[in-house]
Amino acid sequence: YANQRALELLVEAGFTPLEAITVGTLNGAKYLGRDARTGSIAAGKQADLLIVNGNPAVNITDVRNVETVFKRGVGFDPAKLIESVKGRVGLW
Repeated sequence: YANQRALELLVEAGFTPLEAITVGTLNGAKYLGRDARTGSIAAGKQADLLIVNGNPAVNITDVRNVETVFKRGVGFDPAKLIESVKGRVGLW
């Protein structure tokens, strides 16, 4: 949730939704010197992905509508992920 809110705050500060997404993904990878292998979607790059209901490039709050999370090529139900850490981390 912190990353989602950070993107929303960037948009509130004047960035476009697409610029905010770039700041939250590719720019971090560039800063860490890892942009050749992560930070954007391209053949041969490593990526953890989200499927969202909506278009966060137009409406940044759509980043909260996560339907599936992919980590290392395996899809996970976000509600089950949250339930699995309930009482142990963050807000749960």
